[in-house]
Amino acid sequence: MLNELKTKSSAGFSLIELLFAMTLTLTVMSIATVLLARALNVRTRTNANNDALADAQRALNIMSREIASAGFNLAGNGIVAGDTGTDTNGNSVIRIRSNLNKYDETASTTARNGIGVAGEDSAEDVKYFIYWDSDTNLLARFDEYATEGGRVTVLANRLDSLHMHYYAQKVTYNTSGCNITGASAAEVSPSAAKYVVIAVCVQLEQVGSPGTSGFQPAQSVLLVSDVTLRNSDLLVY
Repeated sequence: MLNELKTKSSAGFSLIELLFAMTLTLTVMSIATVLLARALNVRTRTNANNDALADAQRALNIMSREIASAGFNLAGNGIVAGDTGTDTNGNSVIRIRSNLNKYDETASTTARNGIGVAGEDSAEDVKYFIYWDSDTNLLARFDEYATEGGRVTVLANRLDSLHMHYYAQKVTYNTSGCNITGASAAEVSPSAAKYVVIAVCVQLEQVGSPGTSGFQPAQSVLLVSDVTLRNSDLLVY
């Protein structure tokens, strides 16, 4: 009798109990895996959106700084009207010129007295435009004299629109969607501009699914910069 009791008390799980435990474990692991994958997808898309916004902000800062210096040591405001306008996709294109090394004693006489020396006249003839391809749309900067033949630099890896507005004075305005509206003064031609408003737009992707934690709907984010062309004799600020 004692041996029989010892045998019963040392018995392990039955097959049914083992199968139940394994099924329960697999179910819990599957749910955890799905939740983890969903969280990683949300984080990935959130990071991508944040990177796109950071790129756009950096690009806007660079554009604003260079456009503000347009026309330095030149007659006029430095905007090349013939290469400034709107492309086939409705985005703005702008070309600016300035003689930045006019008083640089280390530069050659030719570079100091004009624009056109490759290598020395870097950043003195620059064009901004959006480059479209099948995968993405890039904000590009073409520097005519950075090297022989020029150099193209990508300023933002994802920018959905670029709109520039030209005015003869400082203006106030509203924003709507991916552009400005209701400016307090009429626009002028680029060659007559003394004040430029740059509007760039980034389309942020949807993050997560409706009704779930952390869900963020797709949205447009508009970034705007007001630029005074300080070499154009602007008197009204």
